[in-house]
Amino acid sequence: MDAATLASMLQLQEERRELVYSSLGLVMKLGLFSLGAVSLIKLSIAYHHRLDRFGELTAVMNVEASRLNNIQRRFDRFFTIGGRKRLMDEQDQWIEPNRLRIIWR
Repeated sequence: MDAATLASMLQLQEERRELVYSSLGLVMKLGLFSLGAVSLIKLSIAYHHRLDRFGELTAVMNVEASRLNNIQRRFDRFFTIGGRKRLMDEQDQWIEPNRLRIIWR
């Protein structure tokens, strides 16, 4: 075997080694890219679920805030002029007919 043949064989081995390393690098880069893409998809799905849940909670909070405002207004009416009479009028509906009304003073 002469020096030229030996040199060409070494050159081919070096090229094959570089091809294997380049292929491994490409596979690793594709794996990382696909991992990143899947992670982004999962994050976007979770983000949309959180937005939907936030919308639901906001709607519930608005309904409850409205109910609270109505109850506060009703409560405040009892402490204005004539509030005692309004309270007593509301209490009348809770007493069944043919029952004796007892008012504690």
